[in-house]
Amino acid sequence: MTTWTITPQAPGSPVATALWRAYYTEVSDRWYLLYEGHRTDPAELERGIAADPGAELAPPHGQLLVGWHDGTPAGSAGVRLLDPETAELTRVFVAEDRRGKGGAALLVAAAEDAARALGARRLVLDTRGDLVEARALYARLGYTETGPHNADRYAEHWFAKELETVN
Repeated sequence: MTTWTITPQAPGSPVATALWRAYYTEVSDRWYLLYEGHRTDPAELERGIAADPGAELAPPHGQLLVGWHDGTPAGSAGVRLLDPETAELTRVFVAEDRRGKGGAALLVAAAEDAARALGARRLVLDTRGDLVEARALYARLGYTETGPHNADRYAEHWFAKELETVN
């Protein structure tokens, strides 16, 4: 039997950095392959990773979560407060060899709990058009497509979900 465990993680930890690198590499390569026919230049990739270490995902205004599949770090999800009642879901990622095992839904549920703990009543996110699996996941988990909540140059779809109070 395989199991998932979700734990908080410091954004700059070796585990978080390795997952961030895997996530960023995959989404960047996917974009470059789709629009320019090549993978991301390694130097550009390292600059992008270094430019966004995820400090905003640390308490008291954020939380980074790591999904462990049978003891191996295999996914992540983060939340950060945008205002006292709205948090943004970001860095939702499951390693390719661990997909289809329920980890993404568990990570999003844990991120929703973390957002509630931060005081958020609403969770928003953005994604790209080519990330069709992500868009399907969010729709399946009750997120509704909305208008833009940011001006991210790569964002093409925006979603929101009202967080129910858990007693």
